[in-house]
Amino acid sequence: MEFIKEEIEDMRDPEPSRIKHEDSEEQIDQVRVKEQRQELNEEEEEHRNFTIQRTKAQTTHTCTQCGKSFTRKGNLNIHMRIHTGEKPYTCTQCGKSFSHSSNLSYHQSIHTGEKPYTCTQCGKSFRDATGLKYHLHVHSEEKPFNCDQCGKDFISSSNLKTHLIVHSDEKPYVCSLCGKSFSRPDSFKLHKKTHNEVRHHMCCDCGKSFTTAGNLKQHQRIHTGEKPYKCSYCDKSFTQSGSLKSHARVHIGEKTVRLYSV
Repeated sequence: MEFIKEEIEDMRDPEPSRIKHEDSEEQIDQVRVKEQRQELNEEEEEHRNFTIQRTKAQTTHTCTQCGKSFTRKGNLNIHMRIHTGEKPYTCTQCGKSFSHSSNLSYHQSIHTGEKPYTCTQCGKSFRDATGLKYHLHVHSEEKPFNCDQCGKDFISSSNLKTHLIVHSDEKPYVCSLCGKSFSRPDSFKLHKKTHNEVRHHMCCDCGKSFTTAGNLKQHQRIHTGEKPYKCSYCDKSFTQSGSLKSHARVHIGEKTVRLYSV
């Protein structure tokens, strides 16, 4: 019986033990593969970051004057003209120079009269797309730029900027002949005509001449007695808007006043 028992024990299947061992080895291999893959990914990521940093260092061109950086050396060269004052693009018709070729192209349209941007609503033409864009506000009546001091709206930021000078009392346009200052470039331009004695607008009542029709109209109120600017706080009226402005400060003590024309 003992012999039979030993023989039965010897005949037991060793497969489960072998399978368990093989499973353990397979799991170990899987862990090793996972670790190797992770290490490889880390190496690739490190190499990628190094490449990016090296490429960035190679492609970044920095201005030694102000520290501004550019991805292209050509853009840096163009930028440097701000500091050097270099203007390599010269107009062959008037000799004016520019730092960029696009500025020269735009300038040359003044001589050629070319206005390729046309309004489809009224047919008016412009030298550039920006001019047409601002013009379209006239048709849409859109005035997106608002003065935060008096509430007046404007079709462009440049018009608003010019208007804001009225509130600041700044007069940056100074006449070199008489020293008189102006807040607006158009007013300054009209003033310079007074030195050139260009007075095409004559009063038929007294013969006095003026440089603009507006000045003549304002002068004629002396003869007609017209006072179109009425104070909204009292019944007093004035011939000029400037006079009304000065008067209104008596009521409210502010630089910005409302103007009403009767």
